[in-house]
Amino acid sequence: MLKKLFSRFAFVALAIILIFIFDLLLIAGIVWLLVLWLSELYPAAGPWIVLGLTALSWLIVFFTVLHAANRDMVPETKIPWILCIVLFNVFGVAVYAVFSSHRPNKRMRKKAVELAACAAPFEQGGVAFSDFSEQTHRFSDVGEALLAVNPAARIYDGTKTQYFSVGEEFRDALLADLERAQKYIFMEYFIIKKGTFWNAVLDVLARKVKEGVEVRFMYDDIGCMGRVHLVYHRKIRKMGIKCVKFNPFVPIVTNVHNNRDHRKIAVIDGKVGYTGGINLADEYVNIDSPFGHWKDTAVRLEGEGVKGLLLMFLKLYNLAVKGEGEDFAPYIPETYERFEDEGYVQPYGGGPRPVYPRSICEDVYINLINAARDYLWVMTPYLIIDYRMREALILAAERGVDVRIIVPHIPDKKVAFSLTRSNYAALIKGGVKVYEYTPGFVHAKGMLADDKAGVVGTVNLDYRSFLHHYENAVLMYKTKALPVMKEDFEKTFSVSRLQTPEDAKKNVVWRWVCEIAKLFAPLF
Repeated sequence: MLKKLFSRFAFVALAIILIFIFDLLLIAGIVWLLVLWLSELYPAAGPWIVLGLTALSWLIVFFTVLHAANRDMVPETKIPWILCIVLFNVFGVAVYAVFSSHRPNKRMRKKAVELAACAAPFEQGGVAFSDFSEQTHRFSDVGEALLAVNPAARIYDGTKTQYFSVGEEFRDALLADLERAQKYIFMEYFIIKKGTFWNAVLDVLARKVKEGVEVRFMYDDIGCMGRVHLVYHRKIRKMGIKCVKFNPFVPIVTNVHNNRDHRKIAVIDGKVGYTGGINLADEYVNIDSPFGHWKDTAVRLEGEGVKGLLLMFLKLYNLAVKGEGEDFAPYIPETYERFEDEGYVQPYGGGPRPVYPRSICEDVYINLINAARDYLWVMTPYLIIDYRMREALILAAERGVDVRIIVPHIPDKKVAFSLTRSNYAALIKGGVKVYEYTPGFVHAKGMLADDKAGVVGTVNLDYRSFLHHYENAVLMYKTKALPVMKEDFEKTFSVSRLQTPEDAKKNVVWRWVCEIAKLFAPLF
């Protein structure tokens, strides 16, 4: 308890609360001083001054509500903001002005455009949007989901795929590939934590630097808060590794702190790449077991499809560092080994607007749900979904699709778990089967449809992944990894408990508390 109280996270939380209270008191003080000043100038007009300021405040509230109602943002975020504005008057307006935007700062937005231009010449190869349309022939096929991710993104064939059903398998393969690196290693992870797994990775990275391999590593500052110390990146730099903290926390009240780098990417020599839900900490590979058995997944790519992960890393890495963007050409392999009969892969990324024009990660899931005809299976640690996602799942179930969702039985975050369970009733009533993984915690983020298409990546079914975070995943179509993925789903179902309507109705009081909390879930 003392360790938590005196942790960096506790001090950061306290700083935000104090700054927020100070800002509110400052506004109240300004208004009070204005009333006193006007009352002294016009003593007889005191009541009229108060009335005028009250009318002005409600006029400001009215126009702010209009702005929120007509603003281009997710509908679920509008209701809580309007409630906040109306209930707290000018204080609510102030909170809305500070926190309602999760746009990156102007410098990052401008640089993101420049980096997109830097990457454009290399986003060639693979299969073009129109060519893939002709090859699939049937737009009713689940392969249509591949088309709607992002028309500018490429669809790669000839790329080998390997699916890992637990973190231990991923760890062994990753360490072996890191050892084989000859030119460069690029890694980007939301969480690193001192322990057996991270120490093993760091030892390899430090050794490869001495062999002349260029190593870059980026981790998220808030994601690693409480896991590594404030200047840990400097320690890593002393080893010769080019290390960057993404979006370092500064004690300023702003919603931009929500724009975390939740991605997990490793690229070796541009020819081998990894992504999935697994961070570089011991619990992810079941060395530690704070929440029972940790169920997680990852995918390994080998071939031209790795280029998608490579360019995602280079763009976000350069966005995080100061200075001009770099030339990507030295890191693009001249040739790729081709693997026949491997289907298609499409690596893709998402993030806050306007760096990304749409909620691409949610769009992919929605498209895959809508395209499914036989079954649609999902694994996610958090099930805090918006209206269109919930309706897509229910509509799929109503048209006869076998829709199943696996969530944890042992939670890592109790509030998120309660919000997850609060969604059971509507989904079960709509015909969706919800399972809880009884051995422990599910951290996997995956979706599989009709033996033909699947997604593995970092994207949770929650507002943080869809609205705030930088995320990534790989959409696979008729690849050899998909049968292995299906087998993993079937094994996971066998040790999971199907939830009933009675389960969903437990604890009526707490369910109502969750319903209220869900109003504000999109904001955080």
